[in-house]
Amino acid sequence: MDSVEQDLKVQPSRTPEPPAVRVQGRKRLVALLSLLGATLFWAGNYVVGAGAVQSIDPLSLVFLRWAIALVPLLVIAQLVERPCWRSVLAAWPWLLALSICGLLGYNLLLYFALAHTDAFNASLINAFNPALITLAAALFLRERLTPTAVAGVVTALAGVLIVISGGDVGKLAATGFGTGEVLMVGAVVVWTAYTVIGRLAPKIPPITATAVQAAVAVAVLAPVRFATGGPALPATGDALASLLFIAIFPSVLSYVLWNRALTVLPAGGAGVFLNLITVFTAVLTILAGHVHTAAQLVGAPS
Repeated sequence: MDSVEQDLKVQPSRTPEPPAVRVQGRKRLVALLSLLGATLFWAGNYVVGAGAVQSIDPLSLVFLRWAIALVPLLVIAQLVERPCWRSVLAAWPWLLALSICGLLGYNLLLYFALAHTDAFNASLINAFNPALITLAAALFLRERLTPTAVAGVVTALAGVLIVISGGDVGKLAATGFGTGEVLMVGAVVVWTAYTVIGRLAPKIPPITATAVQAAVAVAVLAPVRFATGGPALPATGDALASLLFIAIFPSVLSYVLWNRALTVLPAGGAGVFLNLITVFTAVLTILAGHVHTAAQLVGAPS
């Protein structure tokens, strides 16, 4: 009897984990996995897009991408966010500007750039975007520019110059920038404008805003494409698979996963995951057999 009592005294008492803590932990895990999925699919847009532009011209690719993504985005927006469409449409000038800068301008420049440079190079230049957004926010939104932010901007700019010069910054004075690199820098500038406008625009549920912007993009490109004989449809099974991947994964699922994660995690913490786009692009291109140069690896913004 004494030994039994002694054993009972030795055994430590365990306080069961509260159910709320377990639920919160699962929600956080799902949110982190959602961010990984969103950035992986956006990285896939670079890799798959680089192949798609070989058979589908960028105008047709952007038009078909958003035409296919439009219906699922509208359905998800209605089921998940249940927006007041009257209020959403009242903000049409902002949504028009956002669509022209983001869904149209950025993607057109990106796909035109991918016709002249490789996916990893494009993703490396795109990694300068947060630094440029920081500068634009300080200039146009009067946000404070800290010494740390300035150091980050300088570092990112140095990395981009190394990438687009192939490791020899001095030769830029003689040869200038490549076409793909110039287009990609333009894409970064346009996305920065998209971000600044988005911060000034009325608050609209994010998936709803994306759906309306997709509708604007389709409406703007449709007359252009059909006036020149219609969009170039995929001619091969691989081209069709590339188009469907781009229209579903980075166009619909990435936005759904990203916004789902933001219901659990703060926007600032989630934004750090955007750096994974370059990492995932590097991994995907290596798996596809692409060999990266030393300049690309050294110039990768941290």
